[in-house]
Amino acid sequence: MTTIAIPSDILNSMKIPRSDHEQVLKLELALALYQRGILAMGPARRLAGTSKREFLEELGNRKIERHYTMEELEEDVAFAKGSL
Repeated sequence: MTTIAIPSDILNSMKIPRSDHEQVLKLELALALYQRGILAMGPARRLAGTSKREFLEELGNRKIERHYTMEELEEDVAFAKGSL
């Protein structure tokens, strides 16, 4: 595991409860890395500590475009048709 040092003055200036710092920072990092194409959805949502549904909702709330591959589309179509 890699640790990122964040100066205490920056942590203290965050406008969220101290108890939420880690979760918020992980979510923000996961969303930014996903948006830039650095992380796929699975690893990004694990970093964020959210379910797939929660991660997708957060992408929608922030108007972040989902990276949707042709393979995912085919799987979704097959699922909708009852083939999976």
